[in-house]
Amino acid sequence: MYLIDSHVHLYLTDFDSDRTAVVKRAEAVGVKRFYLPAIGSHYTEAMLRLEAEFPDRCFAMMGLHPTQVKADTVDEELKHVRDWLDRRPFKAVGEIGIDLHGDRSALGIQVDAFRTQLKWAKRLDLPVVIHCRCAFDEVFSVLDREADGDLSGVFHCFTGDKIQAERAIGYAMKLGIGGVLTFKNSGLDKTLAGIDIEHLVLETDAPYLAPTPHRGKRNEPAYLKYVAKRLSEMYALPQAEIAKRSTANALGVFES
Repeated sequence: MYLIDSHVHLYLTDFDSDRTAVVKRAEAVGVKRFYLPAIGSHYTEAMLRLEAEFPDRCFAMMGLHPTQVKADTVDEELKHVRDWLDRRPFKAVGEIGIDLHGDRSALGIQVDAFRTQLKWAKRLDLPVVIHCRCAFDEVFSVLDREADGDLSGVFHCFTGDKIQAERAIGYAMKLGIGGVLTFKNSGLDKTLAGIDIEHLVLETDAPYLAPTPHRGKRNEPAYLKYVAKRLSEMYALPQAEIAKRSTANALGVFES
């Protein structure tokens, strides 16, 4: 089986004590590639160091996470993103987007930062990886203006409803499916009913959102097998077929 973890923060300190072992455990169950979303300038060095350590496994993105969009630092952070995008190739602009969980006061600057980075992605012909939490209407409003046929990418950690899924797909986006799918009452299985697997990529978002049976613990890329297993049950396809199709989808986003 050949699986791709399309979204994993493997460079975070959560993995400092056993990062190489984590990679080996993932490889043992077939996870061969790890796409690393950026967060902010404080994490860039660690992310690029990991990419250099595993150049045939780990592949970096560049972007400013919406929770890192602060009024007093946003200009400096966006300059950091732009400078790196101009300096060397990256696999995507991400993760970027809007996060309104618990606080809407930064909506205006989040929207501006999101739009700016979408424009950079279009200029560089790069896919985008979108973080959308409690903000589907706001994200869709931005995409209505910016997704003019030159954008593609992934709605990371998709947990919306069927209508939102279809709308996201309409922007030429894949849906990033992770551990939430395995949660008993998530409802994501019902959302995906009738959604063709060609629109899905697999992800862990490790160290976050570990799937059942490891829910509440540190997530890691090896646990992608539980997401593949749940999709296999839902789509009545062998896990090997789920792996084959989702891997092709991820490569189509990041390597085409």
